[in-house]
Amino acid sequence: MRRRFAVAVGPGVDDEHVTSSERRDKRGELRIYLGAAPGVGKTYAMLGEAHRRLERGTDVVAAVVETHGRKKTAELFDGIETVAPKLITYRGREFAELDVEAVLARRPQVVLVDELAHTNTPGSRNPKRWQDIRELLDAGITVITTVNVQHLESLNDVVTQITGIEQQEKVPDDIVRAADQVELVDITPEALRRRLAHGNVYSPDRIDAALSNYFRRGNLTALRELALLWLADQVDAALEKYRADNKITETWETRERVVVAVTGGPESETLVRRASRIASKSSAELMVVHVARGDGLSGVSAPQMGRVRELATSLSASVHTVVGDDVPAALLDFAREINATQLVLGTSRRSRWARIFDPGIGTTVVQRSGTIDVHMVTHEQAGGQSVWARLTPRDRHVTSWLAALAVPAVISAITVLLLDRFLGIGGESALFFIGVLVVALLGGVAPAALSAVLSGMLLNFLLTEPRHTFTIADPDSAITIVVLLVVAVAVAALVDGAANRAREASRAAQEAELLALFAGSVLRGADLDTLLERVREAYSQRSVSLVRDTTVVGCAGSDPCVTVDDADTVIDVGAEHEPVEFRMLMAGRKLAARDRRVLLAVANQAAGLVRQKELGEEAGRAVAIAQADELRRSLLSAVSHDLRTPLAAVKAAVSSLRSDDVGFSPEDTAELLATVEESTDQLTALVGNLLDSSRLAAGVVSPQLRRVYLEEAVPRALLGIGRDTPDRVKVDVGDTVVYADSGLLERVLANVLDNALRYAPDAPVRVTAGRLGDRVLIAVADEGPGVPGGADLFAPFQRLGDHDTRTGVGLGLSVARGFVEAMGGTITSTDTPGGGLTIEIDLPAPTPGAQP
Repeated sequence: MRRRFAVAVGPGVDDEHVTSSERRDKRGELRIYLGAAPGVGKTYAMLGEAHRRLERGTDVVAAVVETHGRKKTAELFDGIETVAPKLITYRGREFAELDVEAVLARRPQVVLVDELAHTNTPGSRNPKRWQDIRELLDAGITVITTVNVQHLESLNDVVTQITGIEQQEKVPDDIVRAADQVELVDITPEALRRRLAHGNVYSPDRIDAALSNYFRRGNLTALRELALLWLADQVDAALEKYRADNKITETWETRERVVVAVTGGPESETLVRRASRIASKSSAELMVVHVARGDGLSGVSAPQMGRVRELATSLSASVHTVVGDDVPAALLDFAREINATQLVLGTSRRSRWARIFDPGIGTTVVQRSGTIDVHMVTHEQAGGQSVWARLTPRDRHVTSWLAALAVPAVISAITVLLLDRFLGIGGESALFFIGVLVVALLGGVAPAALSAVLSGMLLNFLLTEPRHTFTIADPDSAITIVVLLVVAVAVAALVDGAANRAREASRAAQEAELLALFAGSVLRGADLDTLLERVREAYSQRSVSLVRDTTVVGCAGSDPCVTVDDADTVIDVGAEHEPVEFRMLMAGRKLAARDRRVLLAVANQAAGLVRQKELGEEAGRAVAIAQADELRRSLLSAVSHDLRTPLAAVKAAVSSLRSDDVGFSPEDTAELLATVEESTDQLTALVGNLLDSSRLAAGVVSPQLRRVYLEEAVPRALLGIGRDTPDRVKVDVGDTVVYADSGLLERVLANVLDNALRYAPDAPVRVTAGRLGDRVLIAVADEGPGVPGGADLFAPFQRLGDHDTRTGVGLGLSVARGFVEAMGGTITSTDTPGGGLTIEIDLPAPTPGAQP
C-alpha cells in the first residue's frame, strides 16, 4: 500500500490561473515528490499529477522523465507534451540532458523534471540539475520534480552507514526545504520488495543482487524512517511559522516535546535523567532550560551547569537559557513558544512551613500551565531551604516594613501583659533593643529607623514613668531612645551594604553565565544567526537582528527589525565618539538597563563574527589570487617550450608537405604525417592534463563509483596512451575488481603507464593488482633509471631531471594523484627492486552492497 504525506512549506499560488506576463514577474512554485528508495513510485505520482493538471487545462510539458523501462510508468507518460533533451557529447558518448534554453523558450505553466539530484554531463549549462531548476523557477515556471531521501546532503553520511554505499549525487537540504510543497511517496519495505521481485523496478538480471544488497528489509525500513522523520521536521517548521504568523500562543499537541527546568543545583542531574526517561517513552524531543534570574539571584556556578550540559548532550537533549525575574512565567513562556507538551520540575527545596506562606515555583507553574502536563519530581534536596532564602528583593523590602511596625507592637504587648512585674526598665529596654536589631537585620535603613522610633515611643508611653504619656521625666529614657535609633541605623546600613554587594555579586555571576553561554556558542562554531537566536531565546524576544548601516546582516525570529524606529531595544556597537557601524535591534518586551552590559558584549561578538567572516573571505580571495598567480607563472614557464616544440614539428612537417620545390617519396610523406600525428597526440595529452588539473583545482570532480574490472580497464588505458607498446607492458591483474570511477581510473592508469614508458624507454613495465582486506593495491613497476631521493613526483610542473624537453609539463602524475584522492584512494611511489620506479595505487574494494 502506497501512502502520501504532503507538507506545504511556503505560500501557495494557483499557477494555473496566472497569465504568462504575470509569471514573468513572480517566482515559479517548486513541488517535490520525495521517496525513501528507488521504485516507490515518485515518477508515477509526478505523471499522475501532470495528467490531473492537463485535465484542468494547465499548460504542462515534460522536460526530463526517467521511466527506467517500467511499463506502467511509460504508459502514463503517453499524452504529455515533451521538450526534447539536449544531447551532449562527452568522451565519445552522447548524453541526454535537460535543455533549459528550450524550456525557457517554450515557457509552459508547469514543467516536469525528474531526478532533482542528478549531476549534469560536463559541458551542460549548469553542473547540477537543481541549478537548472532554479533558473526555471526564477523565470516564473512551476516545476514538479522527484528526489530520494538518500540524496539529501544532511543525510548522506547516515545513508552511507546504513547501506554501505556513498551517494555521489547530492542536493542541498535548503533547496528541498524551500519547496512550496513536498510530498512523501511512501510504501512499506515488504511491498517494495514484492514490486522488485515482480520485475516492476529493475530488469530480471538485477533483481537478486538488488534484493540481497541495497533493498534488504532492514535498509528499506531505516531509509523509510529517515524520510518520515525528515518530512516531520519540515511539517513542524511549517506549523511553527503558521503559529507565529497568526500569533497563536496556545499549545497544540501535534508532537511531544518535554521541557525540564533545572536550577544548576545538585538535583538538576536527577531531573534531567528522569525527564529523559519520560521523553524516551513517547519518542519526544527533550529540552533542558535554565532560568537566569534577571535580578541576579540565580545562584548557579559554572561547574554545576557544565555537568548538566554534559549530561544533556549525552542524552541527546538541547540546553537553553532564558532570562526572567518571574521564573514561572519565563518557564511557561519558553514552553509555549516551542509548543511543549510536558514540563518536568523538581519539588521545592523549601520547608513545609515556608510553603504555607508562599506556594513556590512548582505550584505556580501547575496553576498557570493550562494544557501543558507538569511532572513534579522528588529529590534528596527537597524541603531544605528557608523562606527567607526564597524571598525576592521586593518581598524582603515589604517584609522589612511590616516587621518595623509589628515587632515593636508585639514586644510591647508581651512586656506589658507578661513581663512588667518581673523586669525593670533596663530589661524592658533590652527587649526593645533586640527587636530593633531584628528589623535592622532584615534590611533597610528606613524600616530600622521607623522601628527604633516606634520602640522608643512605646517604651516611653507604656513602661516609663510617668506612664501613658510621652513626657520624658528621666534623661535615661531619652538616651535609650537615641541609642536605639543610632544602633538601628548603623546595623541597617551595614546589612544594606552587605545585601547590595551580594546582589551585585549575584548579578555579576548571572552576567558571567550569560556571557559564557553566548561565548561558548561562538567557540563551538555557531554562526551569526545561531548566536542571535540564542539571544532571542534567552531574553524572550520576538526577533533579534544585526544591522549594518541600513542592511540586515543577520537575524533570528519573525519580522526582524530593519530600522531603529521598529525596535523596542537598540544596542549600538562602536567606539565612543565614532560613527555607529552596527546595531543590534530587538523586538519584544523592553529590556532593563542592567541587561545592556551583556547585550553590548554579545553585539560586539556578533559584529566580530561579521568582520571575521569578511576577513576570511578576503584572505581566501587573496590566497586564491596568489595560487592562481603562482599557477599562471608555473604554467607559462612549463608550457613555453612544450607547446612550441610539437607545434613547431607540426608546422615544419605541414610546410614541407605543401612545398612545391621538393618532391617527397611515399616513405618520406608517411614519416612527415607520422610526425604530425605524434605531435598532435602530444598536444592533446598536454591540453587534457591541463584541463584535468584545472578541474581538480576548481573542485568539480565528482566520481561515479562502481565496480570496475581491472582486466578491462588496463587495456583501455593503454589504448588511450596512443603508443605502440604491445610487448613492453606485462599485465597480470587476474580478476581483481576495484570500486572506482571507470573513466577516472582509466586516466590515472594511462598517466602512470605513460610516465613509466617515457622514462624507461627500453625496459619492460609490469602492471599487477591484488586485494588486501577491504582495499585493492595496483602496482605499475618499471626498470628505468628510478627517481633521485627526495623528489616529489606528484607535484605539478615537476619532471625527472627538470630539463627534459620531450616529456610534457609534468602534470600527468599530479592529475593522477588528484583523481585517485577524489575516488577515496592514495597513490605513492617506491623503488623497484633491482632498479626502477614503482607507482602504487590504493583504492577501495567493492563491498557487498556496492553498485554494479
